[in-house]
Amino acid sequence: MSSFTTPLLIEFLDGRNYRLLAGFDYLTDIAQLGCIHVPAGFLTDFASIPRGLWNLLPPTGKYGKAAVIHDYLYRCCPHLDRKVCDQVLLEAMEVLGVSWLTRKLIYRAVRVFGGFARKRITPDESAKDGV
Repeated sequence: MSSFTTPLLIEFLDGRNYRLLAGFDYLTDIAQLGCIHVPAGFLTDFASIPRGLWNLLPPTGKYGKAAVIHDYLYRCCPHLDRKVCDQVLLEAMEVLGVSWLTRKLIYRAVRVFGGFARKRITPDESAKDGV
């Protein structure tokens, strides 16, 4: 059964970014990944939603914890297929009780635009693998 197994402890850094103060774990049923561990010190911007949409979908909405896991998978697990990373996001949003419509909107957006974000990742950002 999928679940978040540790609390998300973060530090606000600037107008958009946060640093994890402690490791953050999510147990997934997707692709037999098991426990995804995001290490302390990882930087996230939560959901990469364009600023013009923040009134409807703020970056740190109810889906925020799922976005942290997704950021980590995109940046630090280049061996994982992007579709698997996106499925973990969808599953984690459901675990958090995000509405069906919001889940589908965010999932569609990452399926369409997420490839651009993943291609911008540098080798240094993907050096640590916690899956």
